[in-house]
Amino acid sequence: MQKQGKGGDKSASVDDEKTEHDYPSGLPLYLILTSVTLAYFLFFLDLAVISTATPAITSNFDSLVDVGWYGGAYQLGSAAFQPLTGKIYSQFSTKACLDSPRSRLPSKMNSWTFLAFFFIFEVGSAICGAAQTSSMFIVGRVVAGVGSAGVGNGALTTISSVLPLSRQSLFMGLNMGMGQLGLATGPIIGGAFTSNASWRWCASCHILPCKEEPRANFSLLGFYVNLPLGVIVGGFLLFNNIPEPKPKRPALEVLGTAVKSLDLPGFFLICPTAVMFLLGLQYGGNEYEWDSSVVIGLLVGAAVTFVLFLLWERRQGDEAMVPFAMLKHRVIWSAAMTIFFSLSSVLVADFYVAIYFQAIRDDSPLMSGVHMLPITLGLVMFTVVSGVLISLLGYYLPFLVAGACISAISYGLLSQLSTTTSVAAWIGYQILYGVGSGCTTAAPYIAKQNLVPAKQIPQVMGIIIFTQNIGAATSLVAANTIFSNSLRTQLLQRADQIGHSPEAIVSVGVRSIRSLVSDSQLEAVLAAYSKSIDHVMYLGLGVSIAVLFFAWGLGWKDIRKVKELNAITDKSSGI
Repeated sequence: MQKQGKGGDKSASVDDEKTEHDYPSGLPLYLILTSVTLAYFLFFLDLAVISTATPAITSNFDSLVDVGWYGGAYQLGSAAFQPLTGKIYSQFSTKACLDSPRSRLPSKMNSWTFLAFFFIFEVGSAICGAAQTSSMFIVGRVVAGVGSAGVGNGALTTISSVLPLSRQSLFMGLNMGMGQLGLATGPIIGGAFTSNASWRWCASCHILPCKEEPRANFSLLGFYVNLPLGVIVGGFLLFNNIPEPKPKRPALEVLGTAVKSLDLPGFFLICPTAVMFLLGLQYGGNEYEWDSSVVIGLLVGAAVTFVLFLLWERRQGDEAMVPFAMLKHRVIWSAAMTIFFSLSSVLVADFYVAIYFQAIRDDSPLMSGVHMLPITLGLVMFTVVSGVLISLLGYYLPFLVAGACISAISYGLLSQLSTTTSVAAWIGYQILYGVGSGCTTAAPYIAKQNLVPAKQIPQVMGIIIFTQNIGAATSLVAANTIFSNSLRTQLLQRADQIGHSPEAIVSVGVRSIRSLVSDSQLEAVLAAYSKSIDHVMYLGLGVSIAVLFFAWGLGWKDIRKVKELNAITDKSSGI
């Protein structure tokens, strides 16, 4: 039992107290893990659900140049707030808003902080569903991303609170498998809504039916399927206690010293860094030339504020939002960079294989999702299998290395997609990619779970998910830049055959190109699209090789032999 602090420095007394950590068991444990799994599923589902809907959205808003932002904005919102969520979860009980300021009893995780982030996540989805312009849709994606920052961190932090270390690796693989299921089935769900109701349901089906949409019965189906998932996530956490890894100060005490406790100066440095960097990538080659003062100013501004952020975090020491000791630790930064490139790889495939099927194969959004099932099955199956095998064998590095090599090979094959690629070929390429990507998914998370004690998990997760989201946003914007610039170049080379300006083709969106050009012109347009998609696949090849490079930094370690975890501080080793 935790002892009540007496007199003196209350903050210090809380930190010094020892709490017996009783893990939940039986039905409460299963309800909590079910809730966490569903939350993680929805977290990744919302990330990928619009991939097959993106062509329809670009046509609706005449906004092909914004395609990178439809996925990137979600990651931008998440990345900008991710480090702060680590600090919030490490300082507040997740039922912080109801904690008594006088209470010195062990605080219990009853999900209020988590549910607040989940509510923001749902509000962002509602904005997307009601969007009347491309800009409004992007704003909704940013808001949803802000909420997802807390959802993702809270879900993974909960695992370390309710399971002993020996069982975390197994469930981490299963949980990541459900996350990948959301990521992989997102294109199918998005395609189904887009084909049978409206793309708006990809965003708003979590909240309420949209009266303005046709085919209401299918829309209501989306409502009745998705809303209960959100209710389950909230209900199971609301009525089950989750022991905190360490005692927390009452909420009012934390808020009274928020500038220091939450390292708000650090947040106000990293947030504009992410925004300026991604705006620079998006504008470059689209709205402005790469050598324009706007793009250069944004990228230089991002670099300057990032340097200031690092200097500030180093000055703050162990009290920083992102402790510098963690940034210097080889396993942490290697895991972060591995995930940075791993999720980048998945999203490039998700978005641009969907565009291949809809543009080149003339698939409906639903059928493009169905035709991407080989990626889905391979990704989900091998995420779970690799997590289970890592738990049994104890080593995660072999799965990372093998997965990265397979992913790189598969991207090389995907770069050969053309207007004449056979069905057997594109099925085989996708299966190979799904297997490789699945093998690299769970390992970095398992590595960090076996590195630091539970009390430091939120901040480590903040670092890792921050780099994951920056990587995802960067890759989508970079892929869009490559695709848009390449498409304009390819169309210009075929201008005599097409009879339309490149801007006219680009502006109508993927789903509308056949209504703009004649049958005789279509072949040249599709060839330009195909070649541009191939160029994006080279980016996927590059990020897969980067996964292979950084994976070695996680080291050769048998997690079955891990008995005691020590906190990473300024005085600890960075190896």
